[in-house]
Amino acid sequence: MSVQPDKLARPPARLKRSVASLFGGLACAVCAFALYLLLAGEASVANIIIGITIGAALGVWVRLADL
Repeated sequence: MSVQPDKLARPPARLKRSVASLFGGLACAVCAFALYLLLAGEASVANIIIGITIGAALGVWVRLADL
């Protein structure tokens, strides 16, 4: 068995992400933030910071996972 040379080619240096994954990440981040604030019940500064952190983490995860 021989391996074809083009099968061993290096992958592209950068993966192209679509605009849809950007919008999906932003939508998930905003929804997660709003849902956290609704579930927390009180809109204190600490809850807003925690909600932003959770929303940002989820948004980044969706953006990177949706290649």
